[in-house]
Amino acid sequence: MAGTITRVCACARRLAQVGIRAAGVTLSWSISLAPIAQGLERTNFHGRTVSLRGGAGAAAGSVMAAIETGRLLRSGSRVRLAAALAAAAGGCAGLVDDLDAGAHDGGTPAKGLKGHLSALAHGRVTTGALKIAVIGSGALIGGVLLSRHRSEGVGGRPLAATAVDAASSAVVIASWANLLNLLDLRPGRALKTASIVSAPLLTTPGRDGEPTRLLAAGTLGVSLMALPEDLLENTMLGDTGANAVGALLGTALACHPGRAVRAGAAVSGVGLILASEKVSFSRVIANTPVLAALDGLGRRP
Repeated sequence: MAGTITRVCACARRLAQVGIRAAGVTLSWSISLAPIAQGLERTNFHGRTVSLRGGAGAAAGSVMAAIETGRLLRSGSRVRLAAALAAAAGGCAGLVDDLDAGAHDGGTPAKGLKGHLSALAHGRVTTGALKIAVIGSGALIGGVLLSRHRSEGVGGRPLAATAVDAASSAVVIASWANLLNLLDLRPGRALKTASIVSAPLLTTPGRDGEPTRLLAAGTLGVSLMALPEDLLENTMLGDTGANAVGALLGTALACHPGRAVRAGAAVSGVGLILASEKVSFSRVIANTPVLAALDGLGRRP
């Protein structure tokens, strides 16, 4: 009994360590950018001036969560590299898109996955298309690293099984990086989603579930630290923060030892992205009382 309590306490300390470190970096980056963030100011849907420094802080916190996770894991070099690459790719690609602000979209701004791919087919490279390439590449490398990490745990697997695992893990990471960006249309929405999804992952059982638990703790730390200013409309995630936090959360899901969980994450991520091409998330949320209440919770009038 005493041994079990000791293990539980040690696990809780490690989760808290990752969450606190990630939250601290998120806050310090956001605050330190305040004096020089005039170029990061944007007008939100309410017509209020908000700063993208919150997104830069969230991206930095996401990378720190990956680094700290790898440091605490016994054999976490591949997990750390996968999560750090995914979060950094999401943050960097998002920052380019945020700074460009649609300047390279042409006369008609490209919207959604279909819009950016259609523009690319017509020879116009938008920053959205660049994001697809960069985030997709980061996700693919991350998927390969996670697949190799799992292969080591079972003493090797057939090449085909490893390839399928790598591809499905990449889909999870890339789709959730994009999904959180699609949800970042109202203050707090993307961060609330990240918190709600990552919280249950803290209870992932077993030693194989430790990477998921630690990355989920990092996601939660970043999200909870960035949420207050996001809700007050002082800052916003923008593509920089939403893509980075989404990639970190996607990596946590892709690390999960349960195949059913990983498959569900892939299907839900891709399914919601495809649905967003036809359906307005904001309209669905507004017409669903429970979702509308949760979406508006804590938001500035």
